[in-house]
Amino acid sequence: MGIMVKQGAIKYIWIIWALTVPAGVWLTYTLYPPQPAALNVDVLAFMLLMFFVSSMPIIINNVPVFMLQWVAFAVFLTFGIFIEMLLVQASVIFLLLKLRLPKSQSYRFPLNSFMFFVVSFISGIFYYSLGGKQGADLMEHGPSLWLSILYPIVYYVVNQLVLSLILFFLHKQKTNFFGKDFIWESLTSIMTLPVGFMLYILYREVGLLSILFVGVPFASLSIILGLYNSSEKVNDYLHKAAEIGHQLAERLNRNEVMELFIEKLIGMLPVDYAYILDVVDESELKLLYQVEDGERTTPSALPLRRNEGISGLVWATGKAALFSTKKEWKTAAKGYMPKEVESVLCVPIARSSKVVGVLLLASRKKRAYEKYQLMIVDILCSHFAVAIENARNYERTKENSERCALTKLYNYRYFDVLLGEEFIRMESGKRSVLSLIILDIDHFKSVNDTFGHQSGNEILIELAERLSLLTEPYGTVARYGGEEFVVLLPDAEKQEALELAEVIRLAIATQPFTITQHMDGDGSRLSVSITASIGVASAPVDADDPLALIRHADRALYVGAKRAGRNRVAEYVK
Repeated sequence: MGIMVKQGAIKYIWIIWALTVPAGVWLTYTLYPPQPAALNVDVLAFMLLMFFVSSMPIIINNVPVFMLQWVAFAVFLTFGIFIEMLLVQASVIFLLLKLRLPKSQSYRFPLNSFMFFVVSFISGIFYYSLGGKQGADLMEHGPSLWLSILYPIVYYVVNQLVLSLILFFLHKQKTNFFGKDFIWESLTSIMTLPVGFMLYILYREVGLLSILFVGVPFASLSIILGLYNSSEKVNDYLHKAAEIGHQLAERLNRNEVMELFIEKLIGMLPVDYAYILDVVDESELKLLYQVEDGERTTPSALPLRRNEGISGLVWATGKAALFSTKKEWKTAAKGYMPKEVESVLCVPIARSSKVVGVLLLASRKKRAYEKYQLMIVDILCSHFAVAIENARNYERTKENSERCALTKLYNYRYFDVLLGEEFIRMESGKRSVLSLIILDIDHFKSVNDTFGHQSGNEILIELAERLSLLTEPYGTVARYGGEEFVVLLPDAEKQEALELAEVIRLAIATQPFTITQHMDGDGSRLSVSITASIGVASAPVDADDPLALIRHADRALYVGAKRAGRNRVAEYVK
């Protein structure tokens, strides 16, 4: 019973247990003492059977069902309420110890002990108070026969009621008595109770051999069902991995691929911390993507080299690593690792048999990951590596189609699409105004003729850098063609555009450009001063469509600036 309980309630759980369970067990012994003949090796054999049954749950509908009731039923009929109570308490403690609960959940010992004590006590009192007898021959003693049929029903009902009360008072959670869990538990109880009857009857006839006759088939069934459940879980994870692989392949942005990848991993596995590290220049691992407690945070860890820390070791060996507790990885860890981490799963991200990155998942829980999950994550990392490479190729192709290869600014194709989209936004009311600046370098042909086209290209590159710095907060700059550049300014009035254009003009005219002398072949550096003419137009005041806005800004450039003497800013005037 894994209820999360507030810290303040834990002490009350221990107090209630201390006041009720020890005294209740003593009272049970006083009222219904076991027969001396019952205190023999047979009780030990039944206890071992109960330990085995409690450690081999049957998974139904992804819920572990501990079918302890049928053995407890046979023990009750054979040895009485006191022995049944002791063996159930011992089995519960054995199960909780096997689960290796963290200290924060130690309250589950008194909580489960109290719950099973109440169930055993009430159902046992019901049986005895109505005339039921311990070790009775059910065929000869009619009341015991009928009460033995009613006893497991009372046991089950009381168990559900006590569990519901605990859930309500400690967790404010209401129980749906006719939900799926209730139906499954009812069905399993109905199916296993006849086995309890059989065990009781066989024990009366053949003694301890009855445990072999009933226990071995049950053990075989549990093992088979356990293997089946494991294969079902693996198949389910493989199916999810295939679906995630398809979803990753559909993403064409690297950040989106990483975000989806981590999101799906957190949904599949108990992940408190997730890190993607990238191999940089085959010399170091750099933290690329980081999620902690479901929130993406800025990577701040220092790079790792080969064989440094868990990630560096996985990078160097190309083999995944799985750690169940902090003790296992503490000596291997280096660099950043949250102090709360217990379980760690670290997998190489490989492409074409080459490790290109490392994935590290971590949980605060001990033994949070299983070996088959390591295999699933390894498969997902293969999908992830392919998806990242596809996204990188797409982004590179997209950038090449949208960017000028020389200046790295957006090109005419991108600008044309963007201008159309901005007009649609303006027409829909999302934009109030749209201004356009067109810039042309004055006498640029003479620069090429004097210093060479390579020097002219250097001027274009430096001009692109200046324009990007000046316009980045306000709009988008693009190379329109040749020595012409455009700046698109959403929600900027014409006067604002004119002021920015004047700033650009001055930045060009007053700051010389540095070029390399290519014509003479000596490669010397020299400064060249240039000027630019600029035209400005705005929509909707100057134009109703994209082509008209370009045409009118271009007209302002050539008529208002070029013809008027160059090195000036002009606005479109109707």
